Amino acid sequence: MRKFWDRIALGLVAGLALGAMIFTPSCANTTTPPSGGPKDTIPPVIVKVQPLSGSTNVPRKGTKLKLTFNEYVVIKENKNIYLSPPPEKKPNAKIREKSLIVSFEGLLDSAKTYVLDLTGAIVDNNEGNPFPGYTLVFSTGERIDSMVLSGTVRDNQTLAPVEGATVMLYKDHSDSAIFKKRPDAACKTDVWGYFCLRNIQDTLYRLYAIQDNGGNNVYDADADKVAFIDSLIRPAVIVNDSLPQLQKYDLKDTAACLARPSEHELFLFKETSSKQMIVNKERVGERTAYITFMAPNARIDSIWFKGIPSKKLIRQFNAKKDSLELWINDPKPQSDTLFLNVNYWKTDSTGVLAKTLETIKLVKPKALKAAARKSKKDIKKEDTTCVITTDAKPEFIEQNGFVMEFKYPLVEDGWDSLRLIAMNPKQQKSKMKFKLEKDSLNLRRFIVRPSGKLQEGYEYTLKIPHRKFRDINGFYNDSLDVKVSLPKDEKASSLTLKISGVHGKDYIVDLMDEKIAKIQRSFTIKKDGSLLFPYLKAGNYAIRITEDANGNGMIDTGCLLEHRQPEKVRLYKLKDGNHLLKVDEKTDIEQDIDLNVIFDDKRNHEKKDTTAVAPAAVDSTAVGL
Repeated sequence: MRKFWDRIALGLVAGLALGAMIFTPSCANTTTPPSGGPKDTIPPVIVKVQPLSGSTNVPRKGTKLKLTFNEYVVIKENKNIYLSPPPEKKPNAKIREKSLIVSFEGLLDSAKTYVLDLTGAIVDNNEGNPFPGYTLVFSTGERIDSMVLSGTVRDNQTLAPVEGATVMLYKDHSDSAIFKKRPDAACKTDVWGYFCLRNIQDTLYRLYAIQDNGGNNVYDADADKVAFIDSLIRPAVIVNDSLPQLQKYDLKDTAACLARPSEHELFLFKETSSKQMIVNKERVGERTAYITFMAPNARIDSIWFKGIPSKKLIRQFNAKKDSLELWINDPKPQSDTLFLNVNYWKTDSTGVLAKTLETIKLVKPKALKAAARKSKKDIKKEDTTCVITTDAKPEFIEQNGFVMEFKYPLVEDGWDSLRLIAMNPKQQKSKMKFKLEKDSLNLRRFIVRPSGKLQEGYEYTLKIPHRKFRDINGFYNDSLDVKVSLPKDEKASSLTLKISGVHGKDYIVDLMDEKIAKIQRSFTIKKDGSLLFPYLKAGNYAIRITEDANGNGMIDTGCLLEHRQPEKVRLYKLKDGNHLLKVDEKTDIEQDIDLNVIFDDKRNHEKKDTTAVAPAAVDSTAVGL
C-alpha cells in the first residue's frame, strides 16, 4: 500500500511540473528575455577628478588626468577628447575600471593654461547614455587665464550651422600662421555650430574656423573650408561659473541652446585652388567628352582632336570655367580611341602659370561599344532620335516659360515652325506670340516665353513639329505637344516681396523650403521693386538673399590671403527674429525687405542676432542663435 501511495505522489509531482511547463508562458517562450526593470536613462556622473579643475603648477612631463565616474563608461568618440591649445600629438585616452585616464606625449608648454573638453566623447557602458560633457582647466604655470570668447559657425552657402568645425585663436597676426602653426587656443563647435573658447589670455587675436579634414589643427587650403573675422579681436568676457556659454546643455533642448550668447559669426567657405591643371577627363559618348580643371577660369589657347578638323569641334564651359564639355559635330562613327590636344596655362613646379600642351587619351566606354553591337530589334527610339526634354510646370510657367533642352547640340533648327496655341474654356483656339531666349550658359537649352498675359482657365500648348531639329548625330526630332494651364488650387496663396536698398547691385532672391535645403522659386534683381511668388501651398518658407557683387549669378567664394570674404548670403528675418515665414491657405502676403538692414552686419551684431538654421539632427524647424 505504501508503494502505491509513493507512486501516486510521484505522479502528482510530475503532473504539476508538466503543467507548469505548459501553462507558464514566461518559462516556455525562450525568445523573450526576462524583464530587468525600467531602462536606465540617467547619464554618467563624475565623482572624482585628479588633478582638480583649476589646478596650477601641473607638471609638464608625465601628466595624467583621471576622471572617475559613478558607473562603467566607454569612449564613444575619441576625437571629442580635445585639448586646447592642441599639442602636436593627440592626447592618449583609455578606460580603467570606472575611470577615464588622459595622458600626453612629450612636454606640455610652460606657464600655459590648458582646457580639456569631453563633450560628446563618453557614454555609459550599459545603455549608451551620453555624458553631457565636462571641461577640466589646469595650468603648468602660476595662474589660470580667465577670458571667454563665444560665437557661431555656419556654412556660407546654406547658412546651416556646422558641427565639428575647429575654431582657432592666434596671437601671431601674420597671414601665414594658420597654414604653419597650431593655434594658441581652439575648440570644436557643437551641433548648433556654437563654440566657446574659455580660459584664454586677455590679448589681441586673429579668429578663424576650419573644417579640419586632416585632423592636424592646421589649415590645408586644398582640403579644408575656412572662415575668418576681418579685424583683430580681444575677448571682453571674464570666466564665471554662472555664464550660460560655459554650461553643458542637452543639445536637444532647443530653447536653452538658442539662448546662449554668440559674440561672433563665422561663415565657412571653400577657397578656389591656386593650382591650375587638368584633373579629370572622360569620354561619355560616341561624340561627347569633358575635361575638368582644378581651378576656375581656365585659360585655353587652343584645343583640337587629332585627325578631326577644328571646325567640327563644339565646346562649352560651365559658369566657373572649370569644366569644359566637348562635342564632335560629325555623324559618322568615331574611333574607339580619341586623342585630345589641349594648349592651356598650367601651374608649373614653381607655382607659376606657364603655357603647356597636354595630349589626353579618351577611350570609348565599354557600354557604348556594346550598344553599337545591338541588333536592330534592341535599338530604342531615343537611340535614333534628336531627344528633347521639356519643363513647363503650371506654377512656374509665368516666370520660367516653356524650357526646351536638347541632349546634343543642334546643327539644324526650326524655331519658326514652333506654334503656341491658347484654348479658352469654350474650347476656342488662337495662336499666341512668344519670345525665344537662348541660355547663356547652356547652348543646348532654350526658353519659349509667351508674350501676352496668361489667363486662368486657359490651356496653352507648345507644338513642336516633326523633323524640324537635327543634332550632331544627324538625328531628327519627333513631334511633341507640351500642354500646361495655370494652377486651379483654390487653397493656394501668394507672397509679394517689396524690396528696397538695391542701389544698383545684383541680388539673388531665393524662396526656400523651411529646411533651407531646396529652392522653390528664384529671382535675380538689379533695382528696387516687387517680386511675386504665386501659387504657394500652405507651409513655412525662408527667404535667402545673396549679394551678387560681380553679377555672375553665382555665390563667389572668398580668399583668405587677400582678406576677401565670400559673397554675403543672408536670411530675411521677421521682427521677432524668426527666419521662417508662415503662409496659410488662401492668403496674399506682402513683406517689405530693406537690403540695407539685412546686409549691415555691424548693425545686426549690435542688435544681438539670435536666429539660426536649426541642425537637422536636433530640430529641423527650430530657429535661433
